[in-house]
Amino acid sequence: MNEETQTAAAPLLHAEPTGSRHFAVPADRLLQNWKAAYDRAVRYLEALGIQEGERGPLASEAVKRALQHEPWDADSDAVTETLRALRTLLPEQHPARSALWHGRVDEFTAWRLEAYLSERLAARTASQGRPAMSPRNETFSSIPPLTRRAMVPEKIERRVLRRVINRLRGQRTSASRKALRRQRRALPWTRVAHRRRFLLSTLVLIPSTIASGFMLNVLPQQGSTWLEFAIVLFFGALFGWISIGFWTALLGFFTLLRRHSRFAITNIPPEEAGEFRPAGRTAIVMPICDEPVDRVFAGLKAIHQSLQRTGTVQHFDFFVLSDTRDPGTWVKEEEAWADWCRSVNGFGTIFYRRRRVHLKRKSGNVADFCRGWGRQYPYMIMLDADSVMAGETLVRLVRMMERNPGVGMIQTAPTAVNRRSLFARVQQFASRVYGPMFAAGLHFWQLGDGQYWGHNTIIRVAPFMDHCALPRLPGKPPLGGEIMSHDFVEAALMGRAGWTLWLAYDLPGSYEEVPSTLLEEMKRDRRWCQGNLQHLRLLFTEGLFGAHRALFLNGVLSYVSALLWFAFLTLSTAEAIENALREPEYFPHGRSLFPEWPVWRPDWALYLMAVTGMILFLPKVLSIVLIVCKGRNAKAYGGVFRLSLSVLFEILISSLLAPIRMVFHSRFVVQNLLGHTVSWGSQGREDAETAWWVAIRYHGLDTMFASAWGIALHWLNPHYFWWVTPIIGALLVSVPLSVLASRVRFGDWARVRGLFMIPEETTLPPELRDVQDNLRAAQDVAGQRLEAEPGGFVSAHVNPYVSALHRALLRGRRSLKPSIRAARRVLLDRALADGPTALAPGQRKILLSDPDMTTELHYRVWECADRERALRWIRMGEEISSTLR
Repeated sequence: MNEETQTAAAPLLHAEPTGSRHFAVPADRLLQNWKAAYDRAVRYLEALGIQEGERGPLASEAVKRALQHEPWDADSDAVTETLRALRTLLPEQHPARSALWHGRVDEFTAWRLEAYLSERLAARTASQGRPAMSPRNETFSSIPPLTRRAMVPEKIERRVLRRVINRLRGQRTSASRKALRRQRRALPWTRVAHRRRFLLSTLVLIPSTIASGFMLNVLPQQGSTWLEFAIVLFFGALFGWISIGFWTALLGFFTLLRRHSRFAITNIPPEEAGEFRPAGRTAIVMPICDEPVDRVFAGLKAIHQSLQRTGTVQHFDFFVLSDTRDPGTWVKEEEAWADWCRSVNGFGTIFYRRRRVHLKRKSGNVADFCRGWGRQYPYMIMLDADSVMAGETLVRLVRMMERNPGVGMIQTAPTAVNRRSLFARVQQFASRVYGPMFAAGLHFWQLGDGQYWGHNTIIRVAPFMDHCALPRLPGKPPLGGEIMSHDFVEAALMGRAGWTLWLAYDLPGSYEEVPSTLLEEMKRDRRWCQGNLQHLRLLFTEGLFGAHRALFLNGVLSYVSALLWFAFLTLSTAEAIENALREPEYFPHGRSLFPEWPVWRPDWALYLMAVTGMILFLPKVLSIVLIVCKGRNAKAYGGVFRLSLSVLFEILISSLLAPIRMVFHSRFVVQNLLGHTVSWGSQGREDAETAWWVAIRYHGLDTMFASAWGIALHWLNPHYFWWVTPIIGALLVSVPLSVLASRVRFGDWARVRGLFMIPEETTLPPELRDVQDNLRAAQDVAGQRLEAEPGGFVSAHVNPYVSALHRALLRGRRSLKPSIRAARRVLLDRALADGPTALAPGQRKILLSDPDMTTELHYRVWECADRERALRWIRMGEEISSTLR
């Protein structure tokens, strides 16, 4: 204790038990350690942020009241009674002013909560570099008032046979459905879209048929065997698949080259500043589940700051919809939300809601939001955990919806940013250079039948609630049960109801992040594969338009095409081995004057390979041409030379990665078709690096398979071996490639040399700069907080303010069976006796979810007479442990 504290405590610590006091003290209380009680009270006041000069007098008064208190509980001691007295003393001196707390929490929790949200914490927040703000209008609520509305799936018929039977029975399309289709045919873009889709189909089918004919003549038996026929069939399917991407990119190239598209949804006149008067407020919605808390709120704060710069932030509300299961992350989310609201006076416009029951994952989370608060908002802007959008972009999206009342969704084309590993830098470079051309091509043939990618999209809430509730597919996962890849399905259902969906391909200011490693990408793709395969069961849903059926099929083929490629390689290998082992049959039809010679045309094979290479790589060359010809600043990509060199290296790396992805995707498809489901965890959002043993675990079997494949081919058919050498070689180097590409230092090395540069790195947009600043500030503060698991759980029961905040955000008390209550008390006693690490995450979650247990555990941690037992909790964080040293 310092000198001031000792002076304040002296009358209590050194006075005679009788004579010097004006009240009688029971003898058993004189045996209590009042010095320890006084010290604990001072330290609790320090944790509360009370000024140093006030701590001693308040602690002394608490000890006096503890001595006077009658009667003591049977298990009370000096520390317990002193802290109980202190919890009564503080609200008496500074009562909670807001009536909002009354009836919701106990008086001391209300006092702590109001102190946390008010300017009384000026000294504490100033020491952390954060301004203290009073809650706006003396209100505190993590969610707005409920305005419930139903959101249930529409009855749809997805079985073709049942639809045919209904037609035969005389059931016809409803009059409303016919009227809807007549209205669509009257729209100016529909006829143009039909012509463009017919053109795309022609451009894909005719060259694929010709290429298949070439392949037929390349094979020795000209397709006369079932094996060669299967090879030609798979080749034609694969050629058609890559042709879709080629023609989409080429059409996008000409669209961007013209600089104008008459059907672009962004074709609205520029608005004067100050004329933004939307019909209602727009909800900015971010569903999260066990995401990095600092990154989530850094992005949301950047969006809020950008809207403040536009002067339109008052027209937007923010919603963080949490499905987080980890108890430590849950508490950190609450604390980050409250700190953000305090810093910008955002109570009443920035909301946080965590679901108790996590049904249907993200789609169920969004549906719960719509049921509770959807009626309050005409539009919602859907974000992902790594999304960032500029304020000007958000305002423009709302204006586009206001000017187009028949539009249900507008999807932006996000730019990949903020990654440092070599793998991620290559991916975000490819997205930035090639992405605009492919997005423009998608717009060219989709027009008003666009797609929804699940984030960075504005949605009209009313029709979304009316038509986009997802049904449950019959059967068990992976192909049955809850719909995983919900975004394409929601878009199709909204289009089925007559609403149009557009891709704002030329709208800037929309950003996302890509996985930092190949294995993180494969982890994400495994989830997407299971969700996309479910779309096969929705392909023939009644009332869907052809464009959305095509999008379903496109999503399926994005993974099934890998299996087709693998099958093509397997069949080709079998053909090569068969030709090497079997003697040719020159007279297959009996006696003949002339033998039938097997024909092998390697020149035709080279032609096919050249055409295939052109289809794959010409769009990448056109991207460079587009950047130069459109007058874009090539210096933003490092200059023309570095841009070209980066594209060349990207082609090399993507060629190495393609066979590795093929094997993974083929495995995913087969596993799902065999009934194996996958866990649906959150995507890694940080620059994690792949360890060697992890790479060996996931790529080792593929390397062994490629080695055996290559050795067998080189022995049996050396000529065919050289044709597949690029694929075998890529699989052989999969382990070092996966490891080295994940390294941040190689990504930084490339950036220093101007490789894989994107304009957002050359000139950092304000929103991305804000993300970096916010993340850096959050991490600086996090260094003073409890970060090790179970850090959030400890903070919720040691930090007086975090404890009060968490208790206030819990719902009211629930009536529980005595057995359940007793089991929870056993958990509480175990946590106190053995420390927080003695409990499993699920057990910690149980205590955090119980209002009574979380309050009692906070009090008992601080009241614990065993100093070592208390320090077991406090030592887990520097900020809190400093209060009990």
